[in-house]
Amino acid sequence: MVKDAFNGKYGPLLIAEIGGNHEGDFEYAKQLTQLAIESDVDYVKFQIYTGNSLVSSVESPDRNKHFKKFELSQEQHRTLAKMVIDAGLKYTSSVWDLDAMHWIDEFISLYKIGSGDLTAYPVINKTALRGKPMVISTGLSTEEEVLETINFIQSVNPVYKSKEMLSVLQCTSMYPISVSDAHLNVMKRLKKLTGLTIGYSDHTEGSKALWYAVAMGAEVLEFHFTDDRTNKQFRDHKVSLTKEEVHSLIGEIKLIKSLQGDEKKKPVPIEINNGHDLSFRRAVYPLKDIKKGEKFTEENTTVLRPNHGIDARYYYDVLGKRAQKDIFKHQKLSWDIII
Repeated sequence: MVKDAFNGKYGPLLIAEIGGNHEGDFEYAKQLTQLAIESDVDYVKFQIYTGNSLVSSVESPDRNKHFKKFELSQEQHRTLAKMVIDAGLKYTSSVWDLDAMHWIDEFISLYKIGSGDLTAYPVINKTALRGKPMVISTGLSTEEEVLETINFIQSVNPVYKSKEMLSVLQCTSMYPISVSDAHLNVMKRLKKLTGLTIGYSDHTEGSKALWYAVAMGAEVLEFHFTDDRTNKQFRDHKVSLTKEEVHSLIGEIKLIKSLQGDEKKKPVPIEINNGHDLSFRRAVYPLKDIKKGEKFTEENTTVLRPNHGIDARYYYDVLGKRAQKDIFKHQKLSWDIII
């Protein structure tokens, strides 16, 4: 089992999805890969397919031709993977052509199942048998379908019962989507139902949804990546971030993580070092002069700042006791002058 597979350099694991943004142009694919490397993400991601291994040429001839145009060769994919790994980052891919697993697996430390393959059990089966950490996106699916797929994955390989091995991403499969279609709350529900690592695969425009996903507990973030969105016809460019925008996203993640801090409530040094634990809190004080032998009552006793002497939490323990000596209004009290 791989530990910390979903821990990113900046908290959540950051996956820059180049996918098909290269549109079959290998030189452009290399340019995008270099920019993704410079963006300082954790993973650079591609999609490996051929038109005929993905789409029926009879039932959907146009889509078949589309994917054929976007194909890269085995050697080209391996070259891109080497670029990423040699630069010190990690490489991953949605392997839609199962034959490709034999020649790309050595470069992949984490597999991704895209939303369209959530119900493609033969693809999921062969991926799960590899036994490497896996991320699945859940666009198009019902809650029941997500749980069924998780159960199937875990039946194929029990290692995926561990949150260290399986991550589930909220996703909406459209390009782009409106913010009202992001449904980030699904992450909380999936966390509750599965106990697995949860995250978000983004198809909104801009990066705000990613910020808020982090604030809501996303442990994995996937987003499309490009060099420039202007004058691009392929739909994925519109929902993609550039290198500069990824740097900005990382800055926001650092801020969010800093603001989130620790989950266990406790005083922090800045409060104690500035004396606020005493100056902001109250203690028990005489509301008026109290003579020796006189009882402390609600009429002659109060709680005031600073918390010097007897803490305000002991107010009701003081009431009914008698003064051992004369006490002046607003004088600091101590237990040795209370009978």
